[in-house]
Amino acid sequence: MTRRAIFYDTETTGLKPEKDRIIEIAAYDPTRDQTFQSLINPECPIPPDTIRIHNITNEMVEKFPTFAVIAMDFIQFCGENAILIAHNNDAFDRPFVEEECLRHKISLPKWDYIDSLKFSRKYRPDLPQHSLQYLREYHGIPANNAHRALDDVKILQQVFFELIDDLPMEMVLELMNQKTLCTHMHFGKYRGKPLEEIPSNYVQWLHKSGALEKSSNAELKKSFQNLGLLPTQDPI
Repeated sequence: MTRRAIFYDTETTGLKPEKDRIIEIAAYDPTRDQTFQSLINPECPIPPDTIRIHNITNEMVEKFPTFAVIAMDFIQFCGENAILIAHNNDAFDRPFVEEECLRHKISLPKWDYIDSLKFSRKYRPDLPQHSLQYLREYHGIPANNAHRALDDVKILQQVFFELIDDLPMEMVLELMNQKTLCTHMHFGKYRGKPLEEIPSNYVQWLHKSGALEKSSNAELKKSFQNLGLLPTQDPI
């Protein structure tokens, strides 16, 4: 059975999956050319700072169903055999969906996931930035209403197909599962520099600050270790 790619995005009340709630979820299935989108009642106030980012107000969501209801529709839309793709998927969208499902005792299908942000960082280290809006501009894709879920999903689908060119989706999955190490710095003042050119005192500062302990920087930490810029084990 051919597996379908589902591009999706969430908007939330904040940045912490264990504390904050999803207030909008959207998805696009290019195989069927179908979209899914719904606001969600988080059953808690949306902070003013968050409203200023995506313009979703408490009044807009108060009459919509809760996540427990919307999740079932979302799962049905995606199907059992999907590959879910989001930008910053591993650190944001997927943890939020999984935490909400855990909270509401909802079982998720055994989907595969692709993080397009990680793919861009891994295979386009020549680019100075990897945000969705930067990649949109880089590939000449027209702008739309950023920070609303369905608009971001439509941009993501176009950006992702530019990133992977003609690679089959199963090959993309295989590439993302390979433990290929980083070759270039992807953030900070040395962004875009080959790792072997990063000053050792800066690497040590990253290590001591805890920046390399983030899950999104695991490959970067391993690469520094392989270059001898960090110990392979922290002292006991």
